[in-house]
Amino acid sequence: MIIDGHNDLVLHRWRGEPTTHMDLEAARDAGFAGGFFALYVPSPRFPDPTAIPYAVPLPDPLDHDEAARVAEELFDALCDLPVARALAARDFREGEVTAIVHMEGAEPIASDLSNLERWYERGLRSIGLVWSRPNAFAEGVPFRFPASPDTGSGLTVAGRELVRACNRLGILVDLSHLNEAGFWDVQRLSDVPLVATHSNAHSLCPATRNLTDEQLDAVRDSGGVVGVNFAVSFLREDGHNDADTPITEIVRHVDYLAERMGVDHVAFGSDFDGAVVPEELGGLAGLPKLVAALGAAGYGDEAIAKITHGNWLRVLDATWS
Repeated sequence: MIIDGHNDLVLHRWRGEPTTHMDLEAARDAGFAGGFFALYVPSPRFPDPTAIPYAVPLPDPLDHDEAARVAEELFDALCDLPVARALAARDFREGEVTAIVHMEGAEPIASDLSNLERWYERGLRSIGLVWSRPNAFAEGVPFRFPASPDTGSGLTVAGRELVRACNRLGILVDLSHLNEAGFWDVQRLSDVPLVATHSNAHSLCPATRNLTDEQLDAVRDSGGVVGVNFAVSFLREDGHNDADTPITEIVRHVDYLAERMGVDHVAFGSDFDGAVVPEELGGLAGLPKLVAALGAAGYGDEAIAKITHGNWLRVLDATWS
């Protein structure tokens, strides 16, 4: 069974675009049991980096009312998918695709948190405080390479209240896309395991979106987990966005995280439908190739079970319970 930390299928469905990686008909044969399905309100006119090094400025903040409107449409698009929705870790089952309703960027949440419990009642179980832009709660990292994730100020007063409310309700707080100052604010505030759903090791690929060794240590010490991102620009040492990248680059980051944090704190966080991934992997149908590559790298059945689903189930249970 494979549980994954991030995909953007909902955005493609909302836009009426074909999926790039998330062919749900291939899920059963691939062992894909679901994971975090993002409700991501896109920024208009966002430039993609085209050269190395790159330094893309943060997009402008989004208007809350417009973000809330789009989030409603995204949620409807998710509800139209042929998937179950997870309210507890036990909801994941072999042979069935189950979605965690995940908000990537908290712009649809009112700054006074007045609509947070309504979203929880509808099934929201994970919030990324930011995408890579500022909002009422925190500031994301800009897309830069090579660069540190220490790029701005920490959580706002509203952001600290949002973390506390998520802890109280049992909503996972995702640290991917958050800048380093915000990361440490969450670490000080949160009383549940720290989670970065789709991030990699900064020591191997010095992009702002990746985590430093000190951040990895904090995730480990909290009992948390990092979902390895399959985006090639966050895997490769040179930062190039080149699909001609072997899946051994994913294994390289798994190795580093497992050595630094222990295998109990490593999972998958593909970023399917939201990034360029190794052509050798392709999409859902290629996941058994990645599992085989982990076996070839020396991971036994117990370790592979933790990486593919066990660590996610443990952290979800600890957070949602």
